[in-house]
Order: sequence, then C-alpha cells, then structure tokens
Amino acid sequence: MITKGQKINDRYEIIRSIGEGGMANVYLGYDTILDRNVAIKVLRGDMSNDEKFVRRFQREALSASSLAHPNIVEMYDVGEDDGLYYIVMEYIEGKTLKQLLKKRGTLTLSEAIDIMLQLTEGMAHAHDSYIIHRDLKPQNIMIKDDGQIKITDFGIAMALNATQLTQTNSVMGSVHYLPPEQASGKGSTIKSDIYSMGIIFYELLSGSLPFRGDNAVEIALKHMRDPLPSLRESNPAIPQSIENIILKATAKNPKNRYDDVRSMHEDLLTALDDSRMNEEPIKFKFPEHEETKKKTEEVKTPEVPVEEVAKENDDNNDILDIKEKKSDKRNKIIIIILAIISVLIIGTFVFIIFILPTFSEKEIAVPDCTGLKVSACREKLETAGFKVASEVELVASDKIEKNRVVKTNPKAKKKAKVDTVVTIYKSSGEETFELEDYTGGNYIEVKTILTTKYGLKVTVEKKDVASDDKEYDEQEIIGQSLAAGSQVKAGDSLVLYIPNLVEEFPDMSELGWSLEDAEAFCTKYGLVISVKEQETDAYAEGKVIEQSRAAGSPVVKGQTLTVTVAVKPKVVNNSKENGSGTTGNGTNNGGSTNSGASTNNGSSNNNTSGTNNSSGTSTNNGSTTTEKDKQ
Repeated sequence: MITKGQKINDRYEIIRSIGEGGMANVYLGYDTILDRNVAIKVLRGDMSNDEKFVRRFQREALSASSLAHPNIVEMYDVGEDDGLYYIVMEYIEGKTLKQLLKKRGTLTLSEAIDIMLQLTEGMAHAHDSYIIHRDLKPQNIMIKDDGQIKITDFGIAMALNATQLTQTNSVMGSVHYLPPEQASGKGSTIKSDIYSMGIIFYELLSGSLPFRGDNAVEIALKHMRDPLPSLRESNPAIPQSIENIILKATAKNPKNRYDDVRSMHEDLLTALDDSRMNEEPIKFKFPEHEETKKKTEEVKTPEVPVEEVAKENDDNNDILDIKEKKSDKRNKIIIIILAIISVLIIGTFVFIIFILPTFSEKEIAVPDCTGLKVSACREKLETAGFKVASEVELVASDKIEKNRVVKTNPKAKKKAKVDTVVTIYKSSGEETFELEDYTGGNYIEVKTILTTKYGLKVTVEKKDVASDDKEYDEQEIIGQSLAAGSQVKAGDSLVLYIPNLVEEFPDMSELGWSLEDAEAFCTKYGLVISVKEQETDAYAEGKVIEQSRAAGSPVVKGQTLTVTVAVKPKVVNNSKENGSGTTGNGTNNGGSTNSGASTNNGSSNNNTSGTNNSSGTSTNNGSTTTEKDKQ
C-alpha cells in the first residue's frame, strides 16, 4: 500500500491520492530532482503479478511517450521500483470534462465547439503517430481553468501498424461511448475514436447520454441497432450543421463516418457559417445496417445403392429409380447452363446500351481562370467546350484583386465532360468586419466565434484588476487590445484580457483548519510549509493557532508558510517544598484557608503536631510522616 510521504525510485514523493482506476491508482507526487508536481500512475497490487496486465501497462507508457501535443498529457518517466510499476506524467490542475458536465448540465454551443476543436486536434496528432485511443470519454479529458483540454489515459491504445493483436483488442472502453464495431468484437480503427468523439459532442450539448440501459450488454446492443436520438427535436436552437457533424461521426457503418479526424475538425471550423446553419439533413451513401448474406446450402442427391436381391421384379424397380434420378440430374444441369447464358446476354445488353456510351463521352480539364476578368474567363471556358452559369458568385479574398476571378466550380484542372456548367467566383476584396465591445462576455465563447467564424488570431492574457468590491468571474473578459468599432479581417490578431484573480491566504484559525487542511492548501498553491507546535488546552489538538502570512495577503508560489499547531500540554508536578522536612500523611482537624500552593516552613518531627503556614492560614494538628520514618 502506498502512503503519504513514501518515495518511489528515491525520487518521486507521494503527496496524496487523486484517483483510482480499474488497472491503476493515480497519486499527486513531487519530483525532488526537477522540483515540480507530477501525477504518478501506479499499477494496482493485485494486477502487478499478472504478466499480461504488466505488459499492457507498459505499453501505455510506450504509446503515449511518443506523443507531444498541447492537448495531450505529457509523459515524463516510466519504471519499476520494488515490484511497483509506475508511470510519471504531467500533473494537470483542473477537472475532468465529466465533472464539468455534472456541475453545468450542458455547455453552450460555442464552448462545446471549442472543446471539440481541441479534442480533434489532439487526436489527429495521435492518429498521425498510428495510435488509437480506444477509450475516449469525458472522464479521460481534463479541462484547465483557462479552457484548454488535455487528453489522458492512452492505457489501451493500440499501434495501427501492430502485426499481432493481443487481448487489448477486446472490448474495454466505457460502453456508453463504445462504437458498434468494437461492441461486436471486430476491433478498432481510427474511425472508432471518431464515433466516441461524436457521442461526447452529443453529451456536451444535451447533457445526457444517447443510449441507456440496465446493463452493459443492453447499451452495447443499442449502439449497434438503435438510431441516435435527434438533438434538434429536444433543442431546435442547435443548427442542422452541428447535428450533421454528430450524425456523421456516430454512423453505425464506419464507411459513412469521417475518413479521418482532420475532416471532422475542418467541418467544425465552418459549422457556424451562415451558409451552413440550415443545411439539409445528412444522407448516408452506404446502408447503416449491412445485412449478412446468407449462404445457400448445396443439397446433393444421395446415391442409391443397387443391392442384389432374389426377386427379378425388385431388381427392375431399382434400375428404373436410378435412371429417373440420373435424368433429373441432367435436367438440372441444362437449366443451370441456360440460366448462365441468359445472364451473359442481359449483361452484354446493359453494357452496350448504358455503360459503353459513357466511355465515348469526352472529358477535358477545366481551364485555370485565376486572376482573369470575368469576361475573359467566360470566353476561355466556352472556347474549351464548357457552358458558363449566368450568375457570377462573390467571394472574399485578400489575394485576388477585386472583381477578378478567384476560382471556378468545378475547380481548375479538374476533368469534366463537355457542356458541363461551370460557375465563376469573383473577388469582392478583403472581407472585414467591425469588432464589438466584448467586455463582460465569456472569453471561451467569444474566442470560439472570432476564430472559427471570422478567422481572427485570438490570444488570452491575464490582467491585474483594481482592488475594489467588484467580483469577477475567472472567464470574464475585462478588456481587449482593439477597441470596439475597429475594422478587422481574417488573420488579424486580437488579445482578450481576463482578470488575474490572485488567491489570498485564508484565516486558518478562524476557519478551524487542521494541519492536514493547511498542508493541502500549500500543496495546491506550491507553498513550502513549516510547522511549529504549542502546548495549549484552548484549541483542539492538531488545529492551527497562528500563521506567518496574514489572512487576505496574496499567495505567491514558492513562499514559505509557518503554521503553529496546538498539542496537548504535558502533565507535570507543580508542588514546591521549601525547608528540610517533607509533609507526609497529615490530618487537618480544623478549618483552614489555603490561597495557593502550600509551603512547609521549618523542620518536621515524627508523630508531632505541626503548623503548616501557606500564603493563606492553615493549621495542621495531625502528624506528618516522612519517607524515612516509613522505612
């Protein structure tokens, strides 16, 4: 069992547990060499003796260590220490996407698109390295306070170029995000990750999972059979373009899904364009449920043995039966031959009438009209044998002069049949738009719109705020580098400023904090803690009495915080004796007044009466016995 303060490989000091999984437990640790907090994943004790699990655990490290991307958790180290198999990775301060959904319910459209753009970017990088995640779900996606996401747990990732499938190819991912082909045991491809991302996108916008059931098998069957519930029926405000992306990503038939993650990423970038908001619902090219072809079983006619029998009539009957069966076989063969000839005749007819003419139709390349005047382009196209659409389309361009041809459809150099209608697109010049005042808005939402819809390069910076009574949200925009009303175009840069909310020291004593609370606070904000003890009955043992940093002062990473903690007082003998005698067992036969600790002045004799003078007045008429007399 791993405990707080334990060191792994004499380097990584365990601070506390931060999560438990089916294969491994995760701890917050401190790298004593590189002076930084890290996350340490340690294979569970009951798994470390299983060779297959150990290999899978090590394969996680090997798969993920080759990935270097802002949206993928970085892997630092992997090793084994006295039977403990561990992986050291980047520690992310934030929450999982699942925790965010539990807190918020649903996300706004712009927030969901921003998260999906980051997710597709990270997974495209992983797929470029021939690595499939195979267990994508909100629990495996961290989101930081600034909105950046980090994909974690490539624990069951499998190299695409692997030559041998192992048990890791079995169904292991969370069943709520499980693609149909994985549920049916056909294995995983990059399109399996695309399916899981489609389910995640659905959950971000709806706040619920599309398929539920009483058990994992029931849910898996729904992924294989049931159509995805419509988002627009429950929320008509969601554009059809967004629902189309989800439907395409979660198609039952992998042939109907995106070919790769980058295609999905590009679709997300243009999803909020005015031209796409009300596009037609998607129609799949291939059937979603491909029926299994039934194999026809060939029935063979059994041979009838002719047995020698005594009676001649029986012999004749048997011979007649055999002849009849041979005749039936010949008839079947003739029918099959005639059927084959008929199919060949029909096929030849179809080829001559319908297919052959298509080969005779001439195809030519569309001329390149880029930069030409519209009239010159029209003439060039018609001379080549094409027809030109009567309407000329406008398109913004920062490279082509206004009113000059930007492109054609079909595009230049693409082969098309003679008389194909070609549409000309001319430049309307650089497209600009006017900035609004985004102060008070959510920076994630504003950034998503400005980058995806208008192509601006938006960065976010923290800025100190005045120490007034106004409370700021950590995602609230408090300023922008370009004023409202400024004219900008695609590619221009804009800085959005959010508040630099400085954390302040709490009054730990007033709040009744324990030493453990103070240590957790220091760990969270990167502080060095020093502990003093004070004997007192005024506070419960282990409670914080004082702190070196004043409550309300700003927290700065690396500071030292000294806390004074209450401990129980030690039990001591407070009586003091002055003089040469020791008072033993005495009997007080009168009223006495004792205002403090008594002092026996003078010598004390055995079995004699004595007078005990203290700071009050006390008369002792009994006898005192010293330890010596007892002996």
